[in-house]
Amino acid sequence: MVESMADCAIFMLDAKGRVANWNQGAERITGYQARDVIGRHAEYLYAQDVRDDGLPRSCLHIALADGHYEGECWWIRKNGQRFLAQLRIDPVRDEQGQLSGFVELVRDLKEREQAEDALRRSQEQFRLLVQSVTDYAIFMLDRHGRVASWNYGAERIKGYRPSEIIGKHFSVFYTQVDREKGEPHKNLSLATTEGRVESEGWRVRKDGSRFWAHVVIDRILDDHGELIGFAKITRDVTEQREAAAELDRAREALFQSQKTEAIGKLTGGVAHDFNNLLMVIQSCLDMVELKLPHESQLRRLVQNAQSAVQRGAALTQRMLAFARKQELRVAPVDVVSLVANMTDLLRRSLGPLITISTLFPAALNAVKTDANQLELALMNLVVNARDAMREGGNLTIAARNVTIDASHSTRLSPGEYVCLSVTDEGDGMDDETLAKATEPFFTTKGVGKGTGLGLSMVHGLAEQSGGRLVIKSSKGFGTRVEMWLPSVQADAMSLLQDSEIPPSVHPLHPSASLHIVVVDDDPLVLNATGAVLQDLGHRVIEAASAEEALHALENHTGVDMLITDHAMPGMTGAQLVGEVNIRWPALPVVLATGYAEIPTDLSDGATRLTKPYDRAGLALAINKAMEDRRVQV
Repeated sequence: MVESMADCAIFMLDAKGRVANWNQGAERITGYQARDVIGRHAEYLYAQDVRDDGLPRSCLHIALADGHYEGECWWIRKNGQRFLAQLRIDPVRDEQGQLSGFVELVRDLKEREQAEDALRRSQEQFRLLVQSVTDYAIFMLDRHGRVASWNYGAERIKGYRPSEIIGKHFSVFYTQVDREKGEPHKNLSLATTEGRVESEGWRVRKDGSRFWAHVVIDRILDDHGELIGFAKITRDVTEQREAAAELDRAREALFQSQKTEAIGKLTGGVAHDFNNLLMVIQSCLDMVELKLPHESQLRRLVQNAQSAVQRGAALTQRMLAFARKQELRVAPVDVVSLVANMTDLLRRSLGPLITISTLFPAALNAVKTDANQLELALMNLVVNARDAMREGGNLTIAARNVTIDASHSTRLSPGEYVCLSVTDEGDGMDDETLAKATEPFFTTKGVGKGTGLGLSMVHGLAEQSGGRLVIKSSKGFGTRVEMWLPSVQADAMSLLQDSEIPPSVHPLHPSASLHIVVVDDDPLVLNATGAVLQDLGHRVIEAASAEEALHALENHTGVDMLITDHAMPGMTGAQLVGEVNIRWPALPVVLATGYAEIPTDLSDGATRLTKPYDRAGLALAINKAMEDRRVQV
């Protein structure tokens, strides 16, 4: 064991102080091998000035007198290099108590000093490292939770200088609510028992401002396993939390957008098919009505059915409004005049318990939208507000001019807008209800009390007009619904109005029957429309597709008009109109559709007919198409 010790010189001296043996550590420290020193007096190993002072022999005498000697002095290595040696000399006696020699232990203090220096440098580097970290608050707590050290990151994040915080309890960083709940004590207890605790929560800076912190507390034990304190690391992750929340909101918005788009496609398709069914019913009812006596009970039943068809048509318009596929007649609308003209109707709809207030500026810009659809949207909002105020209250209709520029955090394009709002004092909506408010068929009014298409229709109108619907509500504090619509200045409004061509107020009645090609991919609609046209006195060629219509036009002379549906597989109605405009430019065309998404470059010159239409609407469209062609010719 002695031989294997390399960091300590351990060797024997005889009673006269001569070296008797030599271990590996002695050889490593001094550079002398055993053959160099065994038999020589130990003073041979001391520096010359130490030998001149007689210290080597004095050490042996002190060891004999006191039982041992401990001290430090200069030794010399074989290469002549001096080093500071730590000595311990113990006398060795035999069983009779006679001195047989000495045991000497020598350590190179330079190595110890180097190790201590290295340790000090390491500790200093670590201190500088910890102190220079600015993104993390790294500090120590004593076992009672008082701050014992403080780095620059802690000062930057929390705002305290070391002299202001060292010695204070770390609970000062917690909010009042967390302190009352005992969070600081709970975290220290968990760190004590579990060794480590990691958490996130609000923390308070010196100036009282809050930040979202990620905190780690580690238990510190001494060599005997006793708790001496805690290491605490805190990081300000407010920005990361807000970025994550913003990402979640963006994902939710994308999800809602995708869901809305999917529902819009579904409702648009359903509305189209529903319109076709209503078309067939309407056409058949119109023809039956003509055959019945004016005052018969059966005629009244038919009229009731026609009213139901009209309600169904209004429902499909709401569905198409949500899907943003309704046919809009966009024109400048004076909001103040529109609301004023509706006031009596709105008051009758609200009842005596609810009062209406209006707040409009002296100069409010007009909006670009469909006036009839805007009236319907406003009525929907007012009815919703009435249902939310069961015990009455005040309803406010307001509007203001707003300029949106690039600095506004909104989905609206930069430009001029009018914000038209309806505010009630009703029950309000919780977050879950608010998130679903504009979804089609979602209603809180109970079975049979609402279609769930009111807000979705308003949403669709706002979006299709180039604006946006914003709903602000909280449970128990009422609701504010804002329609942001693109506005038009007064001079531009008059210019737009002057450019409009007023429709004919006196329908033309053709002097002779027309030869008409009618096109629809739905056989029920095709047959019903053909029957109505024949009943109106026209000759009809029925075509189930655009291709069949072109074939009929190519092979029949004397065709006076084309009436076509738009939404057809293969070649659409708008594409068929474009082809007809090229090949038969003088042919009057009626394009029937419930959709707004018709390319104007293909459908130029066609008279639009909104589905579902009745007998009178069809006759009026035919007359208008003939009139437009005559004007063009």
